[in-house]
Amino acid sequence: MRHHTERMSSGETPPADEPSTGPQIGVSVALLLVDLMLIAGSVYCVGTAGWAGSYGSDSAAASGASEVAAQAMWLLGGSAVLTGGGLLALGWRIPGIVQLVVLGVGAALVSAMGTG
Repeated sequence: MRHHTERMSSGETPPADEPSTGPQIGVSVALLLVDLMLIAGSVYCVGTAGWAGSYGSDSAAASGASEVAAQAMWLLGGSAVLTGGGLLALGWRIPGIVQLVVLGVGAALVSAMGTG
């Protein structure tokens, strides 16, 4: 029996507990679509809060966009850690890395929108 630390030759198949590349790419694409919808919704909410806050004259209305941005950042960042980390723990490397990168970049984007 082969240990996980040994390298496979190019013609060998992955161990039974690791999924092949095809299903991993399929799952990555499906989750990418969900991620992009979640990021687009977060950007829309932060933009709407900033637009609505621009009509207020006090500073409390202006901080509404930063509060919404902070909530969206935590939502996206937490989703990145939970889904990306969970997929990596299950051995699904490609979708796990895609989740971490896409949702992490989305969290940074929304955070930057709230500060500017």
